[in-house]
Amino acid sequence: MSKAADFLVEIGTEELPPKALRNLMNAFAGGLQKALDKARLEHASVSAYASPRRLAVIVASLGFAQADQELVVKGPPVSVAYDAAGKITPAAKAFAKKCGVRPDALERLTSDKGEWLCFRSLERGQKTAELIPGLVQTALQGLPIPRRMRWGEGEAEFVRPVQWIVLLHGRNVIEGSVMNVPAGRMTRGHRFHAPGEIEIDEPAKYLSLLKKAHVLADFDARRKTIVAAVKKAAKEAGGEPVANEALYDEVTALTEWPVPLIGSFDKSFLSLPKEVIVATLASHQRYFPVADKGDNLLPRFITIANLVSKEPDRVRAGNERVIRARLADAAFFWEADKRVNLADRRDALRDVVYQRGLGSIYDKSARVVRLAAAVGSQLGVETPAIERAASLAKCDLLTGMVGEFPELQGSMGRYYAAADGEPGAVAEAIGEQYLPRFAGDALPETVAGQALAIADKLDTIAGVLALGKKPSGNRDPFGLRRSALGIVRIIIEQGLDLDFTALIAATIADQPVGDKDEKDLSEGLYDFVTERMRAYYLDGQNSLTTEMFAAVMAKRPVSLLDFDARLKAVAAFVKLEPASSLAAANKRIGNILRQAGVDAGVSIDQSLITEPAETALFESVVKAQKAVAPLLASRDYTNVLMTLADLRDPVDGFFDHVMVMTDDAALRNNRLALLAELRAMFLNVADVSRLSISQESAH
Repeated sequence: MSKAADFLVEIGTEELPPKALRNLMNAFAGGLQKALDKARLEHASVSAYASPRRLAVIVASLGFAQADQELVVKGPPVSVAYDAAGKITPAAKAFAKKCGVRPDALERLTSDKGEWLCFRSLERGQKTAELIPGLVQTALQGLPIPRRMRWGEGEAEFVRPVQWIVLLHGRNVIEGSVMNVPAGRMTRGHRFHAPGEIEIDEPAKYLSLLKKAHVLADFDARRKTIVAAVKKAAKEAGGEPVANEALYDEVTALTEWPVPLIGSFDKSFLSLPKEVIVATLASHQRYFPVADKGDNLLPRFITIANLVSKEPDRVRAGNERVIRARLADAAFFWEADKRVNLADRRDALRDVVYQRGLGSIYDKSARVVRLAAAVGSQLGVETPAIERAASLAKCDLLTGMVGEFPELQGSMGRYYAAADGEPGAVAEAIGEQYLPRFAGDALPETVAGQALAIADKLDTIAGVLALGKKPSGNRDPFGLRRSALGIVRIIIEQGLDLDFTALIAATIADQPVGDKDEKDLSEGLYDFVTERMRAYYLDGQNSLTTEMFAAVMAKRPVSLLDFDARLKAVAAFVKLEPASSLAAANKRIGNILRQAGVDAGVSIDQSLITEPAETALFESVVKAQKAVAPLLASRDYTNVLMTLADLRDPVDGFFDHVMVMTDDAALRNNRLALLAELRAMFLNVADVSRLSISQESAH
C-alpha cells in the first residue's frame, strides 16, 4: 500500500475581494505548507490555486501519517545516578519513576561533555486524516484578512461566507469540518455555465474537472490567458492595451472563464485628459484602454466577460452604454471645473479637515509651502515657483473631477493649473507632488516637483507621528511607510544633497500638536525614514547587509545622500582582505576605551611613545590622518576606508607587542589616546566595529 497520495483542499466561498485574491491564495498555500512541516508530515510540492469563488491548494505526495519519532528524556549524570559502590541512587530511582519504568529500563547517553542516564521511547505518528482539519483551520486563521465577517447562525469568521469544503487525500475524503462546514469531495463549477455540484475522484483531476465546468482554477494560467487575449483583441482594435500588472491581476481575480470583447466610445471624448479616460475605463470599470504606437488613446476598449454569451453584441452594447455615461459625466466635470481657477479655491480649503489635531487642508498646505521653500533653498534654486505650486497643490481636491476620481488628485491639478495660465514649472510640480505613488513608480523630475513631493510627504509623516499614531505591524492607514520610501527614493535616486535633519526639525516645529517633545519626535522621524531606507537597500542590493547599515546608522548622517555614500564605502571595505581583522580591532578598541572611560580627542604625547610597534602605529596614524583629510572633505568615503585598510599590519603589531593597560598611568593614558585617534578615523565614516566579517567574505 502506498505511503503517500496527493492532497486537495478547496475552500468554496462567495465572491472573494479581487484586489486581495492573489495574496490570499499565496498566503493560504504558504501557511498550510508551514503547518504541515511543523506537524512533521512529509510531502512534495505545494501548489496554490484561486478563482473568484475558491481558494485551493494541492499538496503532492502527502504522507498518510507522521513518521514515528524517538523521544529521549535526559536524566541525572551517571556519577549522580550511582554511588561509589555502584548502587543506584534515589535520584536515578526518582527519574525512572517519572518516566514510568523500572530503573533497569534506563539507558546511558554519552557525549563529549559526559554521561547521563536517559529513557528512550517511541512516539507513534498520528494519522494525517486526524491532523488535516486542524492544520487547514490554522492556515486559514493566519491569512492577511483585515476584517472578517460572520454569516448565518454560526460563529465562524472568514473574508467571505464559506459555502463548501473539499478535503481529499488520494481518493479518500478526510472526515471533519472547517469553519463549521463539513468536508466532502463535491466542488462547484461556473455560476452560470455549470451551477451544479461536481464530484472529484482524486486531486489529480481537480483542474481538468473544473475546466470542463468553465472554471480555470489556476490563477497564473488564467492570467496568462487574459493577457494574451487582451493583447490580441487590442491588436484587432488597431493598437496596444494600456494596462499595468495590478489591472491584469484584478481582472484575473474577477473572472473564472475569461472571454474578451472589443467595445468603442465616441471619439469626441478623446478631448478629455488621457488620465481621465484611463481612470474611467481601467480604475472604475476594469476595462483595458487601447492606444496607438504613439501612446495616443483610441476610441476603443477591451473588456473581459466572465461567460460565453449567446448574444455578445448585447453584452458589448451594455458595456458601451455604461462607458458613454461615465465619460459624459467626466466631460461635464472637466468643463465645469475649468470655470473656477485653482487659486480661487484655496480659501475653501480652510473648511476641509485634514486630520483632527492637525488642522485643515489649508493649514497643511501652508506648512508644505514653508517646508518646500526650505527644500528649494537648500538646493540653491529660486523658490517662487515652488511656493506657488505648494500653495495650489491641494486645490484640485475641491474639483468635481477629483471628487469623482480621487486617484486623479495632482494629475488634474496640473491640467487645471495649465488651463489657468500658471507657469509650466508650477503645473508640472503640482502633477508630480504625489510621486512616487507606489513601488517602482516614476519620480518627480522637476526641482519644484521634487521639493513639493518631499515636503508634502515629510509633513504627513511628522504630523501623524506627532499625534502618536506611528504604524504598527501591518497597519499603516496613513501610508507613512510608503511616504518615507518615496522620500528616500527621491533624495537618493535624484542625487539631492539635503540637510535632512534640519528639514525634520523644521517640519516637527511647524506641527500644530501641543505639548510635543520636538527632540524625541525629530529623532523618531529620522529613525522612521532611515528604517525604510534600510529596507530600500536590503531589498534592492544583495551585497548590502543589516550590519553595514547599522555601522553607518551609528553616525546618523544629516544627509541621506551622505548616508548613501558611506554605505557604499562600507560595502566596498568589507570585500578587502584586511577588513576582518580591522573590524575586530575596532571592536576591541571600542571595548577598551569604553571600559577605561576614554573619549576621542584626547591628546597624544609623542615623547611617551617608545616601543617600536607603538611608534609604527603612531606614524601610520599620523600619515593616514593627512591622507584622509581631503578625502573626507570631498565625501570620498570609499577611498578613506581603502586608505585605512593599510593600517592592518601596524594595528596587529601594536596589539601583539604593546601592553595597553600598563601599570604606568602616563603610558597607559597615552596609548589609550593613540587608540582613540585610530578609532576616530574609522568613525569619521562608520562604526566598522559593528561588522562581523568572515575571512572568506573579505576578499
